[in-house]
Amino acid sequence: MQLTTHRGFAPATLTEAMQFSEHLASSSMVPKQYQGKPADILVCVQWGYEIGLAPMQALQNIAVINGKPSVYGDAALALVQASPLCEGIDEHIENEGTPNPVAVCIARRKGRMPVIARFSVEDAKRAGLWGKQGPWQAYPKRMLQMRARGFALRDAFPDVLKGLITAEEAQDYPSDDRPARDITPRNPLDAIKPAIPAPPPVMETSDPVVIEQVFAADQAAEDAAADQAEADAEREAIIAESGEPPDSDGPGGYPLRVPGSDVYLGLYPTLAEWADAYDALGDKTARAGRAGARTRMTKLRELRECNEELLQRVDLVRKTALMAAYSQRLAALGAALTPEEREAEAASRKVA
Repeated sequence: MQLTTHRGFAPATLTEAMQFSEHLASSSMVPKQYQGKPADILVCVQWGYEIGLAPMQALQNIAVINGKPSVYGDAALALVQASPLCEGIDEHIENEGTPNPVAVCIARRKGRMPVIARFSVEDAKRAGLWGKQGPWQAYPKRMLQMRARGFALRDAFPDVLKGLITAEEAQDYPSDDRPARDITPRNPLDAIKPAIPAPPPVMETSDPVVIEQVFAADQAAEDAAADQAEADAEREAIIAESGEPPDSDGPGGYPLRVPGSDVYLGLYPTLAEWADAYDALGDKTARAGRAGARTRMTKLRELRECNEELLQRVDLVRKTALMAAYSQRLAALGAALTPEEREAEAASRKVA
């Protein structure tokens, strides 16, 4: 067998690849999952070739979990950073030392808005991962980081990773012989809880047991949300019976206004429907690709200003979510500004 040499051996033909795989399968130097399995090694090497990993790198960094190939988080980061499309990856922990630390990964791709992924202790608890036997119990902070990283890299660079998910994520999915469970994290825009009185100061800790006790307070928030839903249902019943919302602006309903015009985009029979339309318009404004980031930031502010009166009348839970979405859109657009635009933006806000 003749192999080409380029930083190690690399088979040049299928026959060479098969012989190469058989030799590796009989070695104790390859991971145990590949020992005695030349066919698996052959597939792994092919996967590595497609995503840019040399044969031995592929064997060390590609894992088959529940019958599906995946790549370890550090290797995924290396592949993305090696791509000419990558402008940088930023990772950090928000709210560190509190009961709900949040891992954040910001993936920047040339010519596109940054992709920001967050994964918190609350998300891990909802997915049944927090305190789980294994890495989640031994290295919880690292696992939060890997989950945020996997989401950001897959969303920003699907062409680089060829659809592979991270091994740290794959190992948390159920196998075919176990009942499936939903471990998809909430969208940050949908994860806003109703405002409740601030709890007593909590001593900084990362102890899962203490965090479990603190998060018991979330039940109060869920009860508040249930009460709000019941109130909304009663209001909808009144509308259905009378044909007009009890606190509407008139028979036409609630107008969604657009900046710089007396013409409104539409009339909505309930504040809930108006809030949905306002949120959708804000998202569309933030994603208006032809306009520059600073222009979109200005349009978002103007949209809020001309609809401020109705925004203040939306129920507290929904208004909190809308305000959070507004802030997050501005932050994402602000991250895409050039240094000159950031200076101009800061100057204009000081004047305002």
